[in-house]
Amino acid sequence: MGDGRAGGVHTLLIHQAFTTPSDAGGTRHYELAQRVIANGDRFSVVASDFGYLSAKRTAGSLTGREEVVDGIHVLRVATSRSMHRGIAGQLLSFLTFASSSLIAGLRVKDVDVVLATTPPIFQAVTAWLVAVIHRRPLILEIRDLWPEFIIDMGKLRNPLVIALARRLERFLYDHADGFIVNSPAYVGYLEGKGVEGRKITLIPNGVSPEMFAGDPIDAGTRDVKARYGLSDKFVVMYAGAMGPANDLDVLLDAAEQLRDDENIHVVLVGDGKARKQLEASARTRALSNVTFVGPRSKTEMRAFLDAANVCVATLQNIAMFRMTYPNKVFDYLAAGRPVVLAIDGVIREVVERAEGGVFVQPGDAHALADAIRRLASDTDRCREMGARGRAYVRQHFNRNDHGELLTAVLRRAADSRSSRHPREASSRGATERGE
Repeated sequence: MGDGRAGGVHTLLIHQAFTTPSDAGGTRHYELAQRVIANGDRFSVVASDFGYLSAKRTAGSLTGREEVVDGIHVLRVATSRSMHRGIAGQLLSFLTFASSSLIAGLRVKDVDVVLATTPPIFQAVTAWLVAVIHRRPLILEIRDLWPEFIIDMGKLRNPLVIALARRLERFLYDHADGFIVNSPAYVGYLEGKGVEGRKITLIPNGVSPEMFAGDPIDAGTRDVKARYGLSDKFVVMYAGAMGPANDLDVLLDAAEQLRDDENIHVVLVGDGKARKQLEASARTRALSNVTFVGPRSKTEMRAFLDAANVCVATLQNIAMFRMTYPNKVFDYLAAGRPVVLAIDGVIREVVERAEGGVFVQPGDAHALADAIRRLASDTDRCREMGARGRAYVRQHFNRNDHGELLTAVLRRAADSRSSRHPREASSRGATERGE
């Protein structure tokens, strides 16, 4: 896809949890930005100077300094490290980033499109303010349905606060120029809120095939197995966030039921506010068949996933989670690992169409343990499911295709703004050409 313009479209993303492959966490926006840049456009990000999952300083970041990561201009801004210190600490972290990112966002020059992503919703409000002041279009990406998820989980109960949260959600929907969603179920949700279908683009979670190309057995994988005593084990792995929503107590309950089988070992990779409680629970129950290894960067995750025989995905059994596409499931499939899926809804449809795993009812530890036992007794079936899952996501959830979609969305938004303000567009074009 050619750029079609001098200098290309310059997109500014406001995203507290923006993650590069050197850090722990999802790299959706890094991977998409790479494709946008390859198409001849520019991409800048205002991000936190601390990791969203670990609340530790991100790799190579300096507060207030701009870094260029594979062509992406990233400005790290000061953010409270209180993310995992309860509701008040989380709110403080969100609000400090919202304020510092507003100042930084206004300093970014020659912006054509502002891209907001939510949750958390506060950074979307910042993006709206930056778009208004810069007089640029706002594209709003919905990765989770806020506030519906936290209402369903029972974390938000005050009727007044719920009403205010929904008014804020409605305000953003009314003021965005376009929308991106990462799950097909969210399209209908937005349309139910009055958003025109023509403004919504589905760019689902997916995979970068090159991250999982080549021989899966290498020195890194052997090192992981040796380091954690897994060389002769059937490894069951969970990789991702460890929060209340992830319902990882059910995985520990399943591990307790599996402790009589010395061949099966459960490994949890990741971090989050529930990690300490989960580790304490495993110690209390003397679960010697469970290992926590902490967060790992995207570049390290290939070796860890290759060390697994099966991978597990769990979420609380609430209605809203049946609408979500968890990114970890796509990584599992891309790594060629069968998925034991304790999440119902649209992601179950993906796994079943791919024939890449087995479904168990969310919250059912006995069913989860039974599914793991059956897979451990049939490694040929595991390999076949893994191969089918990998082929399916490479074909249907390829980041290269998603990058083309995002490039088109951003260029349409920039062109729409130019058509409404032709004089300004002419002036900006002359400046870019040095006239």
